[in-house]
Amino acid sequence: MQKILNVSSVNHQYIEPRNESELMHKQLIAGLDVAVYLCDKDGFITMFNDAAVQLWGRVPEIGKDLWCGSWKIYNTDGSEMPLNACPMAVTLKTGIPIAGQDIIVERPDGVRRNILPHPKPLFNSEGEIVGAMNMLLDITEQMKTKKDLKGTEQHIEGLNNSLEQKVIESNRMIEEVEDYAIIFMDREGNIQNWNKGAEKIKGYKEEEILGKNFRIFYMQEDRDRGLPEQLIAEAVMTGRAVHEGWRLTKYGEKFWGSIVITALHDELNNVIGFTKLTRNLTERKLAEDKLQQNASELEAQNKELEQFTYLASHDMKEPLRKIILYNNLLRDSLGTKLEPRSQNYLERSLHAANRMQRLIEDLLTYSKTSLYNEEHEKVDLNTIVADVVDFYNEKLEDASADVKIGSLPVVNGISFQLRQLFDNIISNAIKYRKSDVDLLITIDSELVSGSHLAGKDINTANTFYKISVADNGMGFSEEYSQKVFELFQRLVTKEQYSGNGIGLSICKKIMQNHKGFIEAISTEGEGATFNIYLPKAKNG
Repeated sequence: MQKILNVSSVNHQYIEPRNESELMHKQLIAGLDVAVYLCDKDGFITMFNDAAVQLWGRVPEIGKDLWCGSWKIYNTDGSEMPLNACPMAVTLKTGIPIAGQDIIVERPDGVRRNILPHPKPLFNSEGEIVGAMNMLLDITEQMKTKKDLKGTEQHIEGLNNSLEQKVIESNRMIEEVEDYAIIFMDREGNIQNWNKGAEKIKGYKEEEILGKNFRIFYMQEDRDRGLPEQLIAEAVMTGRAVHEGWRLTKYGEKFWGSIVITALHDELNNVIGFTKLTRNLTERKLAEDKLQQNASELEAQNKELEQFTYLASHDMKEPLRKIILYNNLLRDSLGTKLEPRSQNYLERSLHAANRMQRLIEDLLTYSKTSLYNEEHEKVDLNTIVADVVDFYNEKLEDASADVKIGSLPVVNGISFQLRQLFDNIISNAIKYRKSDVDLLITIDSELVSGSHLAGKDINTANTFYKISVADNGMGFSEEYSQKVFELFQRLVTKEQYSGNGIGLSICKKIMQNHKGFIEAISTEGEGATFNIYLPKAKNG
């Protein structure tokens, strides 16, 4: 458990709390994940927690280090901020709390962090300023991703108000926070303290709830399975318990609560009670549920569209077959009797019909990879690749091709889909070879860790077989490395090469079905490499 430093002299002696209540309040501050520190009216630091040390990058010296210490401060536009213009300096000078002005702090090691400070003055009973308290929210990551900080500011500001009141008037601190429900509980979970945030979130007034057990906030099914007791036990064992779930207000309304229960200890490290912080995240939960619902609806619509594509393509095969049949009969019986223009029209009609037939077959193959995901089984890729190479034996001989195949793994997969995968890649290598160079195709594999594949739409906790299929063909520009997998995407005209631009889209769909992915690496004129990543079975 973190200890808060609170010393009044340079010998760093620890000042023991005067009573159990003060001990509980100090432990609350020390246990917070956000940086908190206090300084006297002259700006010298008098107290700080471990989170502040982690943020600053050094341990300040009590009574000697000013609040600005050895840290440089900048405006968000990068210009250096005068120390007398910093939020803490303004608060100490004017006695007015500052909120919402973010700054950049440069630590002694040169690391810069975006900080949202919340300095507030501290007054004695005569109304004289005796110092200030500051809560520093590290918003570096949020600034990088440009997330909305409004809700976070409100939460931290509310918590900061609480801390200020607890330092000056310990009982009033908890009462003033509205965005968090902060309560103290005894060892059995009975409520000992109640703040405005708790009243706002849960609906009970203080006199209605004190002495009752916090189980009252939980859904009946959670009570039946002993969730409140489990959280208390976890806090006792590990120091804290974190949970999110539906909770109940006084009026029986549900809200999505994010809670942190922290165990409080006496000087002998015995658990004497708990603090419980609750935040109402109902809006976030509903937004996430809506997003999930939209994703499910979109997935269902995609499946319907894929099924429609399959059925429509299948139904078009028969009438198209008859068109080709009758056109062939006309050509065979009347071809020599037709004038040249009519013969040309007939040939063009047959060519278009045959191209349409190939397109329908490709669409059926693409749809089949989506609609019929069969059970996975052990598939020997050595056998799959050998069969595909044997199928293209004549074309490979015509291209004077040399196919080098290394040792390939046995994977869990769908046999006919993996056959289609290598069929499309090898046929592409044959199709897009250089006319003046003997074709060379190299296929090999290795094991790679998923941790090295960050950013890919896969489970990086897995280990993957990386199967590489490289050729020395025409290749393509690097800018097309993703576009080649799009449906109907062609990098050359149909007059130059046959095909409908569906083959690599099918490869991408097959890899999605196998929880892996495929990437293309190429330089125009220097060949192409297709890397296939298939997850290794846990017991494989």
